[in-house]
Amino acid sequence: MQTDYAVVLLTQGLRPAEFDRALRSVLAQQGVSTDIVVVGNGWQPTGLPEGVRAVGLPENVGIPAGRNAGVAATSAPMIFFLDDDAWLPEPDTLLRMSQMFAANPRFGLIQPRVTDPQAGADPTRWIPRMHKGDPRHSSAVFSVWEGAVAIPREVFECAGGWPDPFFYAHEGIELAWRVWNCDRIVWYAGDLVAHHPVIDPRRHDEYYRLNARNRVWLARRNLPWPVGLPYIGTWTAVQRIRSRHDPQAWRAWWAGFREGWESDPGARRPISWMTVAEMARYGRPPVV
Repeated sequence: MQTDYAVVLLTQGLRPAEFDRALRSVLAQQGVSTDIVVVGNGWQPTGLPEGVRAVGLPENVGIPAGRNAGVAATSAPMIFFLDDDAWLPEPDTLLRMSQMFAANPRFGLIQPRVTDPQAGADPTRWIPRMHKGDPRHSSAVFSVWEGAVAIPREVFECAGGWPDPFFYAHEGIELAWRVWNCDRIVWYAGDLVAHHPVIDPRRHDEYYRLNARNRVWLARRNLPWPVGLPYIGTWTAVQRIRSRHDPQAWRAWWAGFREGWESDPGARRPISWMTVAEMARYGRPPVV
């Protein structure tokens, strides 16, 4: 019988307790069969449960490339990505995702609602839409929180996978755009839940540098220039306002901005104007 899901669990091996929790939450899934691949980003995972396979990478190649390495080692028709510090609290999450894909043939990617069971309130950044609203409200979206997402293999291949060069930051925006470009819908499922601890990503200068570099790369790789240049300009203005009281953050961001223009972002494959129009129709034209 064909396996339902290839589950790619990416880890650097630095959080053994959290990794064990993530893995156990996948092993507990009911109603689907899974081929679980643990990708060791810069190390070789050992001591895994029977039936769980390891893909050890000799160096840390970054989050997107690490996930792609896991996909290459699998063949199941559905793919589920899980970070090592995230977990599924309900044993029927993957089954319900399968049912949603079956009931909605245009769905090309599903992200569940993300919560921290230990926090009083969850960050709105985990709701990938411009007007956040009720986190339990489901809707089409144009970016995703990447730590727990499901996607049919055929759609993943059509989209070109995760953007290897990004290393970290904004890979969920590119994948979402490219799924839409495959004439599929990216869906935020407010009625499904994944857990993840609240962490402030702004605690490192590297966050600002990669954030800026990858914003430029997003446009260079994916957008027609009449919307790509306004997209870069808009986000530059937004960051300038956000960091007006934090000169160190602005210097790190500006260094990444320059790097985005001076470095090679990889192959350019602009999304179609039909996709741009579809994004605008849903209220998220690619200039913001």
